[in-house]
Amino acid sequence: MFVSISDPKVHLRTYCDKLVGVGKNEQIRMKLFMRSLTGDAISWYICQNLKKWVNWVSMVSDFMDKFKFNIDMSQDVFYIQNLKKKPTETFHEHDNRWRSKAAKVRPPLEEEQINKFFVRVQDP
Repeated sequence: MFVSISDPKVHLRTYCDKLVGVGKNEQIRMKLFMRSLTGDAISWYICQNLKKWVNWVSMVSDFMDKFKFNIDMSQDVFYIQNLKKKPTETFHEHDNRWRSKAAKVRPPLEEEQINKFFVRVQDP
C-alpha cells in the first residue's frame, strides 16, 4: 500500500512486480492501481478525472508529479542524527524506524557508518 509519505518510485516498482501476470494490459493495471493506495494518495486518485489518463504512462506521470516531493525530501545525515526515540515506541520499533530512515539518506551510508550513527543517537 502506498502512503503519501512513501517513495512513489518504490511503490510503482513493487506494484508492477505484483502484477507480473497482467502483462502489458494497461487497462487492468490502471484499474487495479487504486487498490494499492491509502490515505491522501487514494483521496488524490478519487479526485482525478480518470478520462484524462489515456494510458499507464500518463497516470504514472501524474502520480509521480503529485508525490515527487517524497523523493526530493530524502534525509541527510543530520536528520538521522537528531531522530530520537518517541516516548510511546519500544526500542525495537525505534530501531526499525531509525534504520528505515537511515536507508533513505543521500548519499547512501555504509553499514559501518549507520551503526556508528545509531549508537551515537542512543547515548543520552
